Amino acid sequence: MSDPKFTDLFVIGGGINGCGIARDAAGRGLSVTLAEQGDLAQATSSSSTKLFHGGLRYLEYFEFRLVREALREREVLLRAMPHISWPMRFVLPWDPEMRFDSDTPTSRILSLALPWMKGRRPAWLIRLGLFLYDHLGARKLLPGTATLDLRNSPEGAPLREGFRRGWEYSDGWVEDSRLVALNARDAADRGATILTRTKVVEAQPVTGGWRIETEDPQGQRRTHHARLVVNAAGPWVSDVLSDRLGQQATAHGVRLVRGSHVVVRRLFDHDKAYFLQGQDGRIIFAIPYQEDFTLIGTTEAPHPDPDQRPVCTEAEQDYLLGFANRYFRRQLSAEDVVWTYSGVRPLYEDGASSATAATREYVLALEENDGAPMLNVFGGKITTYRRLAEQALARIATVLDVPRGDWTAGVPLAGGDFLVGGVDRLVQDLCADHPFLTGVWAKRLVRAYGTEARQVLEGAQSAADLGRDFGATLTEREVLWLMEREFALTAEDVLWRRGKLGLRVTAAQAADLQIWMDARLRGQEPAAAE
Repeated sequence: MSDPKFTDLFVIGGGINGCGIARDAAGRGLSVTLAEQGDLAQATSSSSTKLFHGGLRYLEYFEFRLVREALREREVLLRAMPHISWPMRFVLPWDPEMRFDSDTPTSRILSLALPWMKGRRPAWLIRLGLFLYDHLGARKLLPGTATLDLRNSPEGAPLREGFRRGWEYSDGWVEDSRLVALNARDAADRGATILTRTKVVEAQPVTGGWRIETEDPQGQRRTHHARLVVNAAGPWVSDVLSDRLGQQATAHGVRLVRGSHVVVRRLFDHDKAYFLQGQDGRIIFAIPYQEDFTLIGTTEAPHPDPDQRPVCTEAEQDYLLGFANRYFRRQLSAEDVVWTYSGVRPLYEDGASSATAATREYVLALEENDGAPMLNVFGGKITTYRRLAEQALARIATVLDVPRGDWTAGVPLAGGDFLVGGVDRLVQDLCADHPFLTGVWAKRLVRAYGTEARQVLEGAQSAADLGRDFGATLTEREVLWLMEREFALTAEDVLWRRGKLGLRVTAAQAADLQIWMDARLRGQEPAAAE
């Protein structure tokens, strides 16, 4: 029997950290296999608040290094993917009478120095935080903080009476699950093997590295060999470490925190978001979402088990709606909710007293294991995924020969090879070349595929040339693109993770799409639509 062939890296986990590491490693010339037990971004990485941000509130916890790194990354990432991410202004209303039940380091110091300020965030403190936020990250692309008179401005119009003053600052939006898919695609284009719906059932050290057993949904097992294993399993990182990699003792762990969101019909007519402070010391965002909706979130609740599917509970929904109702004129109820989603964030376990206070830092733990090295990823946040990948490769380079240095900064993801702010021009050009497109349809395609929207539509002179219409401008041509290039296998992959057309299609249309995709995957010609 011949000796097995070893790849350099075997990555466990198809979330943003796993796919980011796979992309970086493949681009450096390493051979890479990635296995994800579900779809790409099926767990945490499709359930974020969808922001590229430094984390303004982390300044209250003196997380200056984390905020600085995230702010610097924010502009790097906006330039690399201007189709799926874009700058956004955030409005922070100030209520001088509101008291907060806050136990941050900043609030404790303020209470000791100025006892009459206990439970308040004075205007000067907020402005100081915004000043730091503007200047910690070498901001170049985004505008700085501005003061608002909420009594006579579009930003104040949706708010309840009494809000007189506020500020607006800059951060960025990102289509989180598309970010994961495009990183996986880029990794594959550079030679990586991406295996979705493939569970790692066991891994054992062997001479030369690791032997890894995987299983597909049909129960078929396959053996892989790799010089190094990267455990980027997110909420499952500790379970993978103990149950599948056989490592019982570690100094690191994660705290599982459920973050829930609600989506309602559009609450306001402008394209800015709101940063809202609560009396419990927490904050939530209200963000323009998918043109016709507003996204409100997030909660922070302990989650007991990564295998327990997270859902937005009735209590969490009521909390978010009540939070928003303290600010907006239009009062929301459960009947206004069109969709909810929830994800489990694996925060690095630092012993903090609450999920709100827990660090958003990441820890990369390299275990050499007598010739079977393993890198475990604990924690992290979506904005710092690229830097996390660079740091992971720096650690890997201490035990493997890595042919190339850092390279991902400034290299766009597929479709992102145009300037920030260039979406409108791409939409105009796409409509000019394909007159059958509506403006809304063209913008959706550009926001999803950027400059590659032309390839999706290549040769089409009419909508009929794109094949069956599954609803909400989703056509057969686009679905094939997602199946062939972005690893989509089910209607849920297409409707909820490669995009959010699940908000617009009917249950019957989704079922029709699944039947069509199943036929294609079996190599059959799908039946014509009735």
